[in-house]
Amino acid sequence: MAEDNDNKTEAPTPRRRQEAREEGNIARSTDLTASVLLIGSVVLLKMCGTPLVEALKTFLHEMLSAHSLGAIDLGSATQASLHGVLLAGSALAPLLLGLMLLAVVVNIAQVGFFLSTKRLEPNLGALNPLRGIGKLFSGPQTAVALLMNLLKLVLVVAVAYSAVDGRLGLIVSAQQLGFSQAFGLGAEVLYSIALRVGALLFVLAAVDFAWQKYRIERDLRMTKQEVKEEMKRMEGDPHIKQRRRQLAQQMLKNKMKKAVPTADVVVTNPTEFAVAIKYDPETMNAPRVVAKGRGLIAAEIRRIAIEHGVPILERKPLARALYKIVDIGQEVPEEFYSAIAEILAYVYELTGKLRSRRLVNQHAAFSTN
Repeated sequence: MAEDNDNKTEAPTPRRRQEAREEGNIARSTDLTASVLLIGSVVLLKMCGTPLVEALKTFLHEMLSAHSLGAIDLGSATQASLHGVLLAGSALAPLLLGLMLLAVVVNIAQVGFFLSTKRLEPNLGALNPLRGIGKLFSGPQTAVALLMNLLKLVLVVAVAYSAVDGRLGLIVSAQQLGFSQAFGLGAEVLYSIALRVGALLFVLAAVDFAWQKYRIERDLRMTKQEVKEEMKRMEGDPHIKQRRRQLAQQMLKNKMKKAVPTADVVVTNPTEFAVAIKYDPETMNAPRVVAKGRGLIAAEIRRIAIEHGVPILERKPLARALYKIVDIGQEVPEEFYSAIAEILAYVYELTGKLRSRRLVNQHAAFSTN
């Protein structure tokens, strides 16, 4: 197992992370949520405590008044109960809505907006009591978890005592205080304890969350072979992609073998670019690029042209411009008419293809448009 971990030196791919996320294998600390809710609840209680106490006081006053106790019919009792529920609900609404909002925010902050049904699938094995007992004695991890929990308990007790230590005299003498004073003292002590314990649990939970994130990231690491296989699944087998490129190149060569012999001239750079141009005044409005290429493809175009006796002329700027601007099968733009007409006239005169005066007139016509 240690050897496998040593081989996992590569960072997980996006697909590996996504699969782990879909399975619910993501860093999430329930203690972090609990600590935020604890801090939030005591803060909200301090903010909403007075309206809540007033609502409960009003509710008890109405329910225990002479009028309520004297009305023994069902309708009056129902109305009084509904009124009490509305009073308590309106007082508790800010507290409950605030806690719900905190729970949503802290969970989204940990895992983002994510829904997974994997964790909701029934797992009968988790109900096996023997399996649960086995986990208690499963090895060093259980012992470490037990020690960590004991350490948390000791820290929580120490922090709680620090909140009470300075108020022991007041607590002992609380029996001499009035109800309001004793109630206020108790609320102050509880608020201090809860706030300090919540802050401690938040720090511990943040450390636990960081550890979970590191552990999951470590477990998701991949070997170089796994990365290669993952890339194959995501992008396709490199051998298949190479075969596709070879087929595409073969098809291009076949098209060039058919198109280049029909061209009137091949314009070159002279070795980097090659563009085959054809003009048929009976079927075309302007000369057309029937093949073009760069590098090895340009060399292949020149080879086919030589083999079939197609003239090759070196025109560096024209060859470069036609290669970059005009696609195969498209007519050349108007700004190249003059240069190409000159080339075609020269080629026709050189090769003896000047068949009629009408052809020369058409060359001159598209070059002057």
